[in-house]
Amino acid sequence: MRLHQGEIPVDEDVVSSLVTQQCPQWSHLPLSRAGAGTDNTMYRLGADLLVRLPRTPDKAPSLRKEQRWLPRLAPRLACRIPEPVHTGVPTSAFPLPWSVYRWIDGEEAGPQTVSDWAAFGTDLATLVRELHSVDLMGATRTGELSWYRGGDLRPCAEWVGRALSDCRAIVGAEIDVDTLGRLWQAALARPEPSGPQVWLHGDLRPTNLLVRHGRLHAVIDFGGLSVGLPDAEHAPVWDLPPEARLAYRDAIDVDDSTWIRARAWAIAVAASGIPYYQHSYPEFVAECRARLQAILAE
Repeated sequence: MRLHQGEIPVDEDVVSSLVTQQCPQWSHLPLSRAGAGTDNTMYRLGADLLVRLPRTPDKAPSLRKEQRWLPRLAPRLACRIPEPVHTGVPTSAFPLPWSVYRWIDGEEAGPQTVSDWAAFGTDLATLVRELHSVDLMGATRTGELSWYRGGDLRPCAEWVGRALSDCRAIVGAEIDVDTLGRLWQAALARPEPSGPQVWLHGDLRPTNLLVRHGRLHAVIDFGGLSVGLPDAEHAPVWDLPPEARLAYRDAIDVDDSTWIRARAWAIAVAASGIPYYQHSYPEFVAECRARLQAILAE
């Protein structure tokens, strides 16, 4: 499944050759596909390892960023996060850096895995507060740690407007895009965010939240790790049931303006995802549609 222009093809033979050449100590381990996201393709290596390969050249710096910062963040967080164990180098078969991590047991957050959504929302808020309170350790909002989701909404107004227009043509018969546009504009009318910059995960969607025994166990995919203002960090709670969202907001204790801006970020990301992945990634489009419908229902 190709999602982007310039995507590097990869299959089990390619991954096997990378492991054999660069990690011969693991070459005897069985290899199986473990899924794919919008930025990376994953293969499970034996019982305890995960191989992660960026889809395109512009996604490769995220792996280097994780290699540098995740070992420094992990001791400061109660929740488990990915542990890099090998940095792979480009080859003729795969011309990008790649990475090996410890495998983390768990299942994606969803109705079949979460036993108490209110408790889950509280657990997620605890994680977010904890991450946002970690010392920056000299990191600044520059280079690889600068991402649009850690900034203000206003620079995004043009592309969000185009995305909403595209959504009107694609899903306008079932989703009230005009109301979404008004909610977006209402957020732009709020004061700009202020306060200290913090560590941000950047994409706390349910697919990046692993559950064990019904509770939040681990957070994966720190490709969006950045330093910035926290408004957009709260946006994925509109992917969760209302009881989780309510418990999250109660526990995170943010003001109305922050919450309204967070909702606008939720609209922006979902609205842009629908036209971009319309023909290539129907499952992700379904997530985006469900998020917009949850915002309207609320």
